[in-house]
Amino acid sequence: MKFNKVCVIGLGYIGLPTAATFAMHGVEVLGVDISPNIIETLNRGEIHIHEPGLPEIFSNAVKSGKFKAALKPEEADAFIIAVPTPFKHDKTGEYQGAAYKLADMNAVTSAAESIVPHLKKGNVVILESTSPPRTTLDLVAPILEKSTLKAGIDFHLCYSPERVLPGQILRELIENSRVIGGVTPESAQAGADLYATFVKGQIIQTDATTAEMVKLMENTYRDVNIAIANEFARLADKFGVDVWEAIPIANLHPRVKILSPGPGVGGHCISVDPWFFVEAAPELTPLIYNTRQVNDSQPHFVVDVVKRTLGALKGKKIAALGLAYKPDVDDLRESPAVEVIHLLQKEDAEVLACEPFKPDANMPGITIAPTFDESIHDADAILFLVRHSEFVKLDPNDVAKQTKARIVIDTVNGWDSTEWTKVGFHFVKLGSGKTT
Repeated sequence: MKFNKVCVIGLGYIGLPTAATFAMHGVEVLGVDISPNIIETLNRGEIHIHEPGLPEIFSNAVKSGKFKAALKPEEADAFIIAVPTPFKHDKTGEYQGAAYKLADMNAVTSAAESIVPHLKKGNVVILESTSPPRTTLDLVAPILEKSTLKAGIDFHLCYSPERVLPGQILRELIENSRVIGGVTPESAQAGADLYATFVKGQIIQTDATTAEMVKLMENTYRDVNIAIANEFARLADKFGVDVWEAIPIANLHPRVKILSPGPGVGGHCISVDPWFFVEAAPELTPLIYNTRQVNDSQPHFVVDVVKRTLGALKGKKIAALGLAYKPDVDDLRESPAVEVIHLLQKEDAEVLACEPFKPDANMPGITIAPTFDESIHDADAILFLVRHSEFVKLDPNDVAKQTKARIVIDTVNGWDSTEWTKVGFHFVKLGSGKTT
């Protein structure tokens, strides 16, 4: 199939790079979002998210005349739904007395409904949003069929999850393999034709529910492996072992690859997606459920370490370095660093955060310093929460001159303890019973 116009609904961290990439490959693109501010920003030729290389490719897309943004869809050859699927913060499910989180599919529902007036025979509709199994068949298809057209007969319907890493999205959109799950084999082929516009990686065709499960399996696998690393960190702390020394030694085994522990798991994927399995089949997912419990409780472990180091936290001034959910991005969604700060505040600590990738972030209850220097100036302790490159590169000698703090707590193994202790810092590393 050939595609002259594509409508991308949802212009966030995935939708906007996808829209810009299509436009740069000669396809007319209408980007749709419910936020008037985002639409105004994009139509001015500016962007609202941080992603390396995106300003340049988006600017070129706008200059080419192939991209425009609007609040509502229009007729197109293909529609891509790339809206958020968070979990519900005000409602949970329960199985045998254990509460689990539920997927909030309102954005997907609204996006599908917005397509109905514009759906034509021969169109392709693709859901990219990470979703519980059978969402394409049981939620999206019935909505679209309100147009009187039948999925897989009159129009093609697919599920194709994004599988990209923030910070490398533009490259991985093109180079990574792509999974296309169709409600029929013909739909899968149509979806493959669409992504072949720019995808150079392998395009694998399957059915929609398999594709949905593949995405959840990928992120759940990673979540489980992070959980065991976090439990190893807690065990090392208990036994007086440095987990950061132990892990590389264990990884010398040819069939062992233990990941790195940290302050928790965040972002819109790994910290959310496993709950979709639990919601769909709580009776079959005790491992996944307990994995989520481990990783969601890791910020509490961090705060316990801080309390052991500083004593009572009331009135203590703590410089918290990093708010993003991972290094060198501006994405704060479900960030464990944010949860750590909230927990510290509940202990009456005074926390001043530093987030170089989003210094103007509006985080309720959290004060963000304009600069790193200001965040540490009056601090009693420095808490390293996100392994941003500019934090890793800090010179302890320079830091010592700018702050009265002489206690450093490193939760991400970003600093060499010997360099900090040389200039008078008491150094504590998460996952180590050893302090220097």
